[in-house]
Amino acid sequence: MPVQLLSPLFGSPAMDAVWSAEATIGAMLAFEAALAAAEADAGVIPAAAVAPIAAACDARLVNSVALAEAAGIAGNTAIPLVKILTALVAKSDAEAAKWVHYGATSQDAMDTGLVLQLRDAFALLEADLDRAMAAAARLAKAHRDTPMAGRTWLQQALPITFGVKVAGTLGALMRHADRIGEARPRVLALQFGGAAGTLASLGDKGPEVGRVLAERLGLTLPDAPWHGQRDRVLEVAALLAGIVATAGKFARDTALMMQTEIGEVLEPAAPGRGGSSTMPHKRNPALSATILGATGLAPQLLAAVAAGGTGEHERFAGGWQSEWLALPELARLAGGALARLVELLEGLEVKPERMRENLDATGGLLMAEAVQMALAPALGRLVAHDRVETACRKAVAEGRALPDVLAEDDEVTRHAPRETLAELLKPENYLGAAGTFVDRIVERYEIR
Repeated sequence: MPVQLLSPLFGSPAMDAVWSAEATIGAMLAFEAALAAAEADAGVIPAAAVAPIAAACDARLVNSVALAEAAGIAGNTAIPLVKILTALVAKSDAEAAKWVHYGATSQDAMDTGLVLQLRDAFALLEADLDRAMAAAARLAKAHRDTPMAGRTWLQQALPITFGVKVAGTLGALMRHADRIGEARPRVLALQFGGAAGTLASLGDKGPEVGRVLAERLGLTLPDAPWHGQRDRVLEVAALLAGIVATAGKFARDTALMMQTEIGEVLEPAAPGRGGSSTMPHKRNPALSATILGATGLAPQLLAAVAAGGTGEHERFAGGWQSEWLALPELARLAGGALARLVELLEGLEVKPERMRENLDATGGLLMAEAVQMALAPALGRLVAHDRVETACRKAVAEGRALPDVLAEDDEVTRHAPRETLAELLKPENYLGAAGTFVDRIVERYEIR
């Protein structure tokens, strides 16, 4: 995180570790060690050079502060890192030091290092997605038939179930998990092209070195280097931003449902969480607020990555550099938002009785469509709509319940007597296919 003090608030320890200075250095050094081994396998460099180079490829041997200062002068982290690595190798084997970073370019080390870090980040995201999906499935099943007010434009619309609301989140989480699986072979691809993406410095050995290097690192071998084509990075950025958005959607709904006047859910309680520095009674939606903080940042970071993909020619200045800040930050935000969503889903307190009270708060207005649709076959949809709308306006103006107003309309009662109206105005009788939708999503989760 840019502000270290806030890292525990917006990130997660595991995801922060993936993008730490030591991990970033270690990923680039993993590339350098594997490169030496692959080149030796292909007969490009002496086999005796591999062990000394591999021994020096230890992030603990690199002073990250000194590296950062040198990067500020060099323009990237790989240039000074290769110098440091060469010096470390030379201490034990001067001859082996000649073969460090042989035929590669800075972007090869940095992009492949990034891909190795993304592999670790994907594993963390998948683990938290598994937990979030399991918790969402439990909630959806438990509240499959728990009626609540569905809201559009922040106003009560029609009855839904809390189960179908949570099932919507479960469906989105499953799609994100699928996207990670689909992205792996495309995104986790070796970057190895040398100075201008042709591997000319290795003669006819370049493709063979690339093949062995990809195998050693467990990465996809792309058809060609991708220095100037950043669609892979943009795909990851969009995926990460999407995870943040899905977490933010549930967090937004939770925060709204936690409002005192609504009171339909509560975030999980924990000592010191959600309180106020001055008001002892407060139980604020702290988890939701932190997730929503991430949703304010993620789109801007995604935009930076997207803008950076329009660079010039084979290697470019500016756009690639913006990825160095934007993509790790997006990963941190996604990891933190998802970790907090897990906590939210696993510990959410649901208040069915308050959901029922809120359903009844409008005196039946929320059920107006049910009456309209019951009258439509006899009166026509538009006439039924206008008649029920008039009744709704009268009920609001006079502060009366909708059933009482409708009962005074002879045309309404001719087609829907009082006992029929009473059934039409029960929210549990107008849930449509909500239960079916919950069942479908939960079943798809359970057979994954």
